[in-house]
Amino acid sequence: MSSKDLGDGAFWMGGRYATGLQEISNDPRSLADGNFWAVSTSFEGEYTFARFANVSDQEFVSNEKWQPLKSEWASSISKLDYEKYVQTIREEISLGNVYQVNACRRLSTDLSDERNLAPLFAEILKANPAPYASYLQLPGIQIASASPELFLDRSGDDIKTSPIKGTKHLGTPEFGEKDASENIMIVDLMRNDFGRICEPGSVKAGELLRHELHPGLEHLVSDVYGQLRNAISWTEIFSELSPAGSISGTPKYSAVQIIKEQEQLARGPYCGLLGWIEGDRALLSVAIRIFWHQDNLLHFGAGAGITWNSDPSGEWEETELKAERLLKISGGERT
Repeated sequence: MSSKDLGDGAFWMGGRYATGLQEISNDPRSLADGNFWAVSTSFEGEYTFARFANVSDQEFVSNEKWQPLKSEWASSISKLDYEKYVQTIREEISLGNVYQVNACRRLSTDLSDERNLAPLFAEILKANPAPYASYLQLPGIQIASASPELFLDRSGDDIKTSPIKGTKHLGTPEFGEKDASENIMIVDLMRNDFGRICEPGSVKAGELLRHELHPGLEHLVSDVYGQLRNAISWTEIFSELSPAGSISGTPKYSAVQIIKEQEQLARGPYCGLLGWIEGDRALLSVAIRIFWHQDNLLHFGAGAGITWNSDPSGEWEETELKAERLLKISGGERT
């Protein structure tokens, strides 16, 4: 598709293609009308809901070819400062203030607002397919996502989440104790979060520590299920579940406070939610492995889960690993 085809807005995820932007709302109560809404929330809790008139099943195709970037990517946090950030988290863990924190940084480069991310997303689908890959274009922002992580799958009152904790190169040694313990910590957090919105006794862990293969990477993934309380609203669901446990930490409140103090920029749509809602059905991903284009800049976020056993240098390398493949697709020089 060309930029002209997209008009003022478009959304694609899992073969569902939405056009004909009708309304943008910041109020979760808007979602009660049963229409199709694309969803993008920020890590900090800002909501963007876009109602579309036309929804069809089709593959994502771009009539334009992505021209690789020539500009330089700059990190919001240097390697030295990121390692200090990791050490600060370890000190907070030693004091008993927190058990795990997801530490992130932002990579940014110049990109004219005249350029469209649709051809980049088409390249991502070919070179780095992801189960929750999605594309959103709204006035003032574009997002091209290669997210591997499910935040919420809803069908009626039945809900599921599948947090990822544990990342390694394909073919490297098996996951260690740090990865497994970190994953189980987030499973417990999500069970607790689900418990506030679900029928008593309905929240259960499913498959634990499943190995999922992705382009160049292997992840540890677990499942949590629940049944929503009768007549619960989307306002309550967002309030109780956001931000996702896998990209914040545990206890969530303490982890978020550390993130606010240590990270130099708001995460924005990175580490928020991205997907769609239609009545009592929804598919929402954790907005990781995303490019977002705003104000003549293209951004990409990368992070790592920090525990007491974390090695600061190793955690920096994990953020590099998560960014490496997708930045090769986009182009651009690394500083």
